[in-house]
Parts: sequence; structure tokens; C-alpha cells
Amino acid sequence: MNPSAEFWYGKRVFVTGHTGFKGGWLVLWLERLGARVRGFALAPDTVPNLCDAAGIERHCESVRGDVRQADALRGELVGFTPDIVLHLAAQALVQRGYRQPAETFETNVMGTVHVLEAVRHAPSVRVAIIVTSDKCYDNREWLWPYRENDAIGGHDPYSASKACAELVAAAWRRSFLKAAGAAVASARAGNVIGGGDWAENRLIPDCVRALVDGRPISIRNPAATRPWQHVLEPLCGYLLLAEQAWADPALASEAWNFGPSADDAQPVSRIADTICQLWGHGARWTTAGTPQAHEAGMLAVDAARARAHLGWTPRLPVAEAVAWAVRWYKDHQAGRPADELVLRDIASYEARAASVP
Repeated sequence: MNPSAEFWYGKRVFVTGHTGFKGGWLVLWLERLGARVRGFALAPDTVPNLCDAAGIERHCESVRGDVRQADALRGELVGFTPDIVLHLAAQALVQRGYRQPAETFETNVMGTVHVLEAVRHAPSVRVAIIVTSDKCYDNREWLWPYRENDAIGGHDPYSASKACAELVAAAWRRSFLKAAGAAVASARAGNVIGGGDWAENRLIPDCVRALVDGRPISIRNPAATRPWQHVLEPLCGYLLLAEQAWADPALASEAWNFGPSADDAQPVSRIADTICQLWGHGARWTTAGTPQAHEAGMLAVDAARARAHLGWTPRLPVAEAVAWAVRWYKDHQAGRPADELVLRDIASYEARAASVP
């Protein structure tokens, strides 16, 4: 099922984190659907970045701001009178969480508090989607996927901060926003890949940087297994979830997983092999020789609930998702505009809906 242009046309949507990788793809999709978007985020923190490459701030009302600054955030959100809030702003990197634990909690926990407090003072809001992470679960290194009712937790600061954000969303939902008529749902997605991601210590950007420079790819943990999915998969889920929350707040106001099929939770080594094969020109990878901070070894999520109640289902097997990402970077390196490439992939993804059982 595709997001409904009929539903989104004319909707006022407040997006935090619009200058980030996922946020940029989301803004372009919302614009394509006819929504009016105001984004609130810090400046991009990498060079290059999708925000600048695709001109994301030309495709929405863009406000540079920090979710840790409650008053500024509330003023921009309440003043926009949004119908829907999509909260993506976050410190999203495990390794940076180790280096900057306090900042990670300030952004991911208090930032979520500030967003929901702003929603509480914005009577126009009917739906708020809080994007957390599949890493919010208390990871026992199980072989089976985590379901929404499994325990949340977190070994490292980033993962723990996302578990805390889930608790914040549940508390504000039950204490304030349900009675006010606003639906609050949280979304837990797997490891996303796609063109335009240049973040540090992420597999695809690390691979692309090495390949462009003609270096071997250095892999931290080749055996780590993750629920890989193209960035459009969870974004589609967020949009469908918002539609469902608008129509049926009682059903949608919970936590939701968005992840690939069980076969697509694959080790890093296999993804790196696929990237090298697609890139060609003697591409290869090696294992990093320096000790690394703890990261989960096995992680997968069960998205049966989203399939059953939202009509959401993954469309791109992991090998194809990797191929789309590699094609994006190659085409961009060859000179094609980033926003054109994003919109091309959105159109191709929407066309897949008819072929998914």
C-alpha cells in the first residue's frame, strides 16, 4: 500500500530532523504527496550531506533549530498549527553515543519531551509519530525478532536513550495527549540504507567513501547481523501509520516495528560483499584491526503488526535495496542532481506496490 495523496494533500506537517538523511527523503516524499511541510532541525553535520545536495530547504519551510531548546521549538511548532508531527530529530549514531553520552540523552530524551510538550500546547495536532529505533529493545542476542511487547532497554548510551524516548512517548500519550484527542505512536525501524547518507560509522557511507577514494573498505564487525532495509521502507511505514492514527487513534497509538523479512537480517560481511560486487573495479573489504566499543551482534524486529493493520510490507529485498543505494551514489557521482535521484527512487518504490503480495 502506498501513502495516500488524497490524505496528505494540503495537510500541515511539522517534521523535526528534516536536514538529516531520513528527514530529507521524507520531505521530498511529503512534497510529492502535496503536503505543506515546516522542518525544524540543526544544520547538517557532515560534508557532503543530502540536505545541501538535494536542496531540501527549498522544498519546505525550513527552520534551523535545536530540539533541546524547548521555547524555540514550541514557538515554531505551535505557530505553524500543524495537523501532524513527525519527530525524526536525533543523535542517531551508536559510536558517537559512546563519545558524547550526555549530549545523546539530551537530544534523544529531552528532545522528545520538548516535542511532546509542544504538541500538548498545539490543539491543531491530531497525530504525532515519534521515531525511535530497533535498538531500543533489551537485546538478548536472540535468534528470533523482537516484537513490540518485548522489553526495552539498551547496553550503550544511544540504545538506552531510544528506550527512554519510548517511555517518554508512552507517558505523554497516557497522561496528556490521549485525553486531548491527539494520537501518539512510536516507530521502531531497522538499519536503513539508501543514497545521500554520508554519516560517520555507518556501513554504506563508509563503503562509498572508501570506494570513491580507491581504498579497501574497513569493517568494524563483519559478523554483526542487522535488519537492513531501504530508507523508503520505514518512511512508507511512518506515513501509513500517521494515516491510520488519524483514522483510528485507539488502534494506532502504540509502538510499531518496521523491519525486513527474516531472510533479510544479514551479516555486515554479506552486505559488504554485495557492495563490492556491484561497485566493481577491484573493490574489496578488510576487518578493522582496532578494538571497537560494544555493539549488538544479532538484531531483528518482527513487523507482523504493521503488515496486519497498516497494509505495510517490505518491497525491496536486501540485495535490491543495496543495489538501489549503490546506483544512487554512482549516478550522483556522475553528476545527476540528488533531488532528482531521490524522486526517481520514490516513484520506482511507489510503482512496486502493485507487485507486492
